[in-house]
Amino acid sequence: MQFDQLKRREFLSLLGGAAAVWPLAARAQQSERVRRVGWLAGGLAQDDPESRVRNDAFLKTLQELGWIVGHNLQIDYRWGGANPDINRKQAAELIALVPDVVLATASHSVHALQQTSSTVPIVFVQVPDPVGAGFVDNLARPGGNATGFTSFEYGIGGKWLELLKEIAPAVKRAAVLRDATNPAGIGQWGAIQSVAPSFGVELSAVNMRAETGEIEHAVAAFARQPNSGLILTASANAAARRDALIAMAARYNLPAVYPYTYYAPSGGLISYGTIDQYRRAAGYVDRILKGEKPADLPVQAATKYELIINLKTAKALGLAVPATVLARADEVIE
Repeated sequence: MQFDQLKRREFLSLLGGAAAVWPLAARAQQSERVRRVGWLAGGLAQDDPESRVRNDAFLKTLQELGWIVGHNLQIDYRWGGANPDINRKQAAELIALVPDVVLATASHSVHALQQTSSTVPIVFVQVPDPVGAGFVDNLARPGGNATGFTSFEYGIGGKWLELLKEIAPAVKRAAVLRDATNPAGIGQWGAIQSVAPSFGVELSAVNMRAETGEIEHAVAAFARQPNSGLILTASANAAARRDALIAMAARYNLPAVYPYTYYAPSGGLISYGTIDQYRRAAGYVDRILKGEKPADLPVQAATKYELIINLKTAKALGLAVPATVLARADEVIE
């Protein structure tokens, strides 16, 4: 009898302990709230294939870090294109959703978000000069609500001109398509200007803020003279009109250099730019979701550049790409 009573007390004790543990487990499961990430994309359209590539890289890295859409993560997308008014509207919509952090592509997207909120954390990509644009206090200690990854230093403009001369040595004149209202456009133009005399190249600036028809008119007039080439500097306006600009270069038989790697696969002659920004940005988003602050995360410079050459385009232009350039290429499109 005493043995049965002892067993009964042990059973009730175990049952009571389990009853205490079960609610705790249930509460722990319920407490894992879904975190909210905003994405404000400038430049490329939602249906652009490159947008899919960027999104896939971002999501894959987040998943590796334990964040799964539909489980513990929700992502709200907005596409601002190159239109400042649309960017401001989309930024306001995202901030109204009270995200834990927002990923911003390009300078004008960061500007729109910071105009809307000075507290919502922002991780940016493809921003060339965050200090000059006023997004952060300095690179080592951003100090505000934004941090991220610079796309390049302005000096890369000199590299673009060097590549143009290597792949098309006869070029004596280069049209530089740039956004003069953007600090990045001014900086890249200055870098190209600084090296142009050493390459014996005369430069002409073409305003990327103009309508596409006006840009084509300027390029057509420029291309009437022989030994001409083209350099497209990085801007949201350029990204939004990628296909039109590549077609324009082909139409006027202009060898051209482009600022990001996705131009050459789309038909551009040669592209030289950064990679891995969206994978790296996912790492910062993860750290912010886990409690770190943008003010304490240093802005990181680009660590790897990729050179892509489109031999099909080179053949159409009548260019024989030097073996020395081919040997340096990360990818050659036949």
